[in-house]
Amino acid sequence: MVNATKGLFISCDIPMAQFIVNMNASLPATQKFIIHVLDSTHFFVQPDVAGMIRSAISEFRDQNSYEKPT
Repeated sequence: MVNATKGLFISCDIPMAQFIVNMNASLPATQKFIIHVLDSTHFFVQPDVAGMIRSAISEFRDQNSYEKPT
């Protein structure tokens, strides 16, 4: 019998993949969202975490972007 799991496919570069893996590792076991790591730049995650991942990436980029002093 085939087991199918509904999920979301994520493709990104290696630094962003490490950010997502670390974000997943920082959560309690009941909230972990990575279903399967396909390779260093591709993940299969639970479909309901897309917004959470996007907001965490947006916040990370905002914290790490250069703002010219005025």
